[in-house]
Amino acid sequence: MQARQLGRSGLEIAPLVFGGNVFGWTADEATSFAMLDRFTGRGFNAIDTADVYSAWAPGLSGGESETVIGNWLAKRGRRDDVVLMTKVGKLESRDGLSADNIQAAVEDSLKRLRTDYLDVYFAHADDETVPLEETLTAFSKLVEAGKVRAIGASNYSAERMREALQVSADKGLSRYEVMQPGYSLYDRAGYESGLAAVAQESDIGVVSYFSLASGFLTGKYRSVEDLEGTARAGLLKGYFDERGMKLLDVLRKVAADVSATPAQVALAWLMARPNVTPIASATSLGQLDDIMAAANLRLPVSAMDALGQASA
Repeated sequence: MQARQLGRSGLEIAPLVFGGNVFGWTADEATSFAMLDRFTGRGFNAIDTADVYSAWAPGLSGGESETVIGNWLAKRGRRDDVVLMTKVGKLESRDGLSADNIQAAVEDSLKRLRTDYLDVYFAHADDETVPLEETLTAFSKLVEAGKVRAIGASNYSAERMREALQVSADKGLSRYEVMQPGYSLYDRAGYESGLAAVAQESDIGVVSYFSLASGFLTGKYRSVEDLEGTARAGLLKGYFDERGMKLLDVLRKVAADVSATPAQVALAWLMARPNVTPIASATSLGQLDDIMAAANLRLPVSAMDALGQASA
């Protein structure tokens, strides 16, 4: 696997990021440990989480994913081997991007993760109620203090990314080195309509979430009828439109042609995009083995073209 640079941060990551939203939620601690062992044992090194994971689940309040990762880091002694990413801004008790909130939230995350620094600290969502200068100054202080190596922005528009980069340049503050947009073969417009240009113009790393369109691009479900009675019915129903069905057909054909799974093909397509490294989650070792294999898949030009046309 060829490592790729995360913007100008000096950080290098393997071609796939493990999405930690499942830890302590749909994957218990023992399963999470086994998957993290397998993931890092295969040479992958980037783990993405957030303080809000998984506050949406019944009986959980947020911080569960960070706690599981922290326990694994402490037990395995692997902190220097991984690029650890977490986020601030969406947890109800630590909502928003004010300076005070960022300072309090980072201490909470560091404690749960059982580390004294983060490799990438993301603003989880734009907060237009707080001046960008205040947010970026707070992040810069964390970088200066050695608590954060690089900062990133998730769910920012292209316009706000450019504005933030300009504020950093004008005020001599740390800049966003990484962006985290939703991006997949199915959902292309949000990233490609503006953020992709910002990433390339400003040399910003990109780690994409919803890389498999909430599971739609795994090919597990062939029709809306297959969703009946499943937990994903509400999430996935909207993907089964005319374009989605056409894309699934092409995705399955390409997968058969290259002797891979649809998930591997969908992730490999993202890995081949400029600046982009996909985030993907798994709840079992079998699922994890499937998505990790995407890093060794090189799609021919004909496959890239077919997928590009079907998903346009």
